[in-house]
Amino acid sequence: MLSVSQTVPTSPPLRSRRTRSPLAPSRSLSSCFSCRCNAEVAKGRGRSGDDYHSTLRALNSRGRVPRKSLGQHYMLNSSINEQLSSVADVKDGDVILEIGPGTGSLTSVLINSGATVIAVEKDPHMAMLVRDRFDGINQLLVLEEDFTKCHIRSHLGSLLESKEFIGRDLTHAKVVSNIPFNITTDVVKHLLPMGDIISEVVLLLQDETAIRLVDASLRRSEYRPINIFVNFYSYPEYKFKVPRTNFFPQPNVDAAVVSFKLKQAVNYPRVASSKSFFAMVNSAFNGKRKMLRRSLQHICTSLEIENALRSAGLPVTSRPEELTLEDFVTLHNLITKV
Repeated sequence: MLSVSQTVPTSPPLRSRRTRSPLAPSRSLSSCFSCRCNAEVAKGRGRSGDDYHSTLRALNSRGRVPRKSLGQHYMLNSSINEQLSSVADVKDGDVILEIGPGTGSLTSVLINSGATVIAVEKDPHMAMLVRDRFDGINQLLVLEEDFTKCHIRSHLGSLLESKEFIGRDLTHAKVVSNIPFNITTDVVKHLLPMGDIISEVVLLLQDETAIRLVDASLRRSEYRPINIFVNFYSYPEYKFKVPRTNFFPQPNVDAAVVSFKLKQAVNYPRVASSKSFFAMVNSAFNGKRKMLRRSLQHICTSLEIENALRSAGLPVTSRPEELTLEDFVTLHNLITKV
């Protein structure tokens, strides 16, 4: 692994050949992807990877420093970016959504793999930096938006249905991102129910969060509604750990890469209503120390809940941390029939 004190061959300095307002609107999908870029041009941009010094030069070129409020920690090890791309099996012709491209180090790897990238960047200065870095490359669209408020389904749908992709037999995009740790839950909740348009989500997360999302073991204090949500909509897998020394500025925690293979709607657990199902799950965990026959009394009587638990083969004294996803599904379907 590359530490902050180590150096590797640096990328060429970024060019700023035009003056553009940082709040200038992004190019349209049709104009951005009207043609594929020249392969040699793409390969000439950042193939050697981004290290500590090139990252500092990129930031200094805009007079920027990493913003803690935006959770900005920049990857210094190009091999980690290559591994992220490899986990998602990014190949020529893929459509990739990247959240928070930063200085464009992962973006470069994705483009060099032949993918078309939609990069969503909240910081207008970093959005302009990435646009300038890949100026003239038609495989990239930078959306200057807050991802948690972005209509990403519309953006992805418009691209996949555009004339440039007709005939490619491409119906799903992928997500490959080194995301700010502070928006992990928002990103997961936003993306995982989109199995109709996204096939896989590969994220670099805080290591503790990655473990918590993937490990759905019962009777743990970390077992929460998000575990039910993740397994309802996807097949999660912890891939590998990324030491904190690979980032600038160095965070106080290590990171890890997690893959979420998204389920199609036909593979979701059968519930009458996903909205009422997750409302029940959240209610159950709001009274985590309580038995379900007490925490779910607003749905039906304690006696009815006990009968439903018996029918599901569960003790009438069950608490939420003792139920699997399948147990919650069975309980929900029994209660909604009461």
